[in-house]
Amino acid sequence: MQLITDSVDAARDRITLFRMAFGHTSTGQRISCNELATLLHSFDRNGRLRVNFDATGDLPRSEGRMVILALMCLETAMPWGGRVLICRGARGWRLVAEATRVKVDPTLWSWLDKDGLPLQSGQLPDLAPSEVQFGLLAMFAGQECRTIHWEMDENGGEIAF
Repeated sequence: MQLITDSVDAARDRITLFRMAFGHTSTGQRISCNELATLLHSFDRNGRLRVNFDATGDLPRSEGRMVILALMCLETAMPWGGRVLICRGARGWRLVAEATRVKVDPTLWSWLDKDGLPLQSGQLPDLAPSEVQFGLLAMFAGQECRTIHWEMDENGGEIAF
């Protein structure tokens, strides 16, 4: 019975996370950092990534969505697991990842260089359903007039916006 309960809880957490990442967000909607930390905890509890979230207060829901999409991008690059620190400072958000091994697809990561333009121009190949977070993060960052900075190496990487 405990395995079934754990499985249902994990599925519920993932669906809630997907609703935040891929659902509709109205202008002016806000989310508390505690609520976002709870959503991000599902990565920690149900996946290979260990997430440390360091932010307080509240934020626009659109920013929360971008944080989750950026975490999903890092998750794609770290299929064997790792650690991610998410923090908010005066300059915006930083997600810093550490792993013993990473798998970086330059084509996917190049989506983040274009501020959402590939979605309109068709300059990059289509994304697989498991890769849409790259295109969506670029598009939402463009809509919010934010530039994404990223770098990856053999031991992890960073996404900032």
